Amino acid sequence: MQLVIHPIDRTLSVSPGANLLEVLREHDVPISYSCTAGRCGTCRCKVTHGSVLELGSQTQGTRVNQGQHVLACMSVLTESCEIEVPEPDEVVIHPARVLKATVTAIEDMTHDIKRIVLRPAKPLSFSPGQYAQIQFMPEHIRPYSMAGLPSDEELEFHVRLVHDGRVSGYIASELAVGQSVRVSGPLGTAYLREKHTGPMLCVASGTGLAPILSIVRGALQAGMTNPIYVYFGARSPRDVYGMHWLEELAHDHPNLSVQVVTTSGATGQMRSGLVTEAIASDWGNNLKDFRAYLCGSPSMVEAATLLLKQRGISPEHLYADAFYPIGQ
Repeated sequence: MQLVIHPIDRTLSVSPGANLLEVLREHDVPISYSCTAGRCGTCRCKVTHGSVLELGSQTQGTRVNQGQHVLACMSVLTESCEIEVPEPDEVVIHPARVLKATVTAIEDMTHDIKRIVLRPAKPLSFSPGQYAQIQFMPEHIRPYSMAGLPSDEELEFHVRLVHDGRVSGYIASELAVGQSVRVSGPLGTAYLREKHTGPMLCVASGTGLAPILSIVRGALQAGMTNPIYVYFGARSPRDVYGMHWLEELAHDHPNLSVQVVTTSGATGQMRSGLVTEAIASDWGNNLKDFRAYLCGSPSMVEAATLLLKQRGISPEHLYADAFYPIGQ
């Protein structure tokens, strides 16, 4: 049985029933991975010919066919096939960890967004743009994106308070400085691609600003000189936060441009409308060399993905971790 790997064009002889991630690692094929349990999404690759069997909660597994994406760690090879792995220069490997951390700060950023700062007992290795699971209590676990860098002594998260939300309600009324929590990660595939030298488009809505801040901060720390265009969308001016951080980053990075867009009530230099409308107004069909990072509500991520594909960005160069509501 043959496994063909693109874009490196290697052909491997494999045995039926072999785990795809184990085969790739055994043959030194560059592939990102972290949790190896189907949670983090970093080992995502594409089936370009044939099919593989992806195991999950269903014992019998799901057949993943040509043109679909699959998680290598959860996939079993059952026939000759071809897969496409991410570009080698984008590979990151951060072993998944569970760390104890202490709450060191809880701050109001807007009427419904809080900034939470944690000091982990040990450093958490991650790439800018990734997220982690935070367990406040045994029954209170939610994913939140890091806003800082792995070199920081503390972890910073931005949490939107949801009306009648079980976890965000706990954060708003009971969480206190000094409490202990557990942090599990890293997770996510919308991380900074440091080898990329072309322009970057970073689009955030709401608390999606947190991973965008991490990505821009990471680009600065890595010495990247790419032109970076940040679009931050919010419902109204009172929902906008973090402008002082963005202004500081723009001061340190002369190639950084920031656009703030509000659906209603725009003031000052803010633009009015949807963030995707602002992007459509500013850019024609000349985004072929861009890489785009999309972080925020599913509706924004879906609309931006469609728009940017139309404007020339390859689907492989669109990186997104949408913030799906899960009864927070």
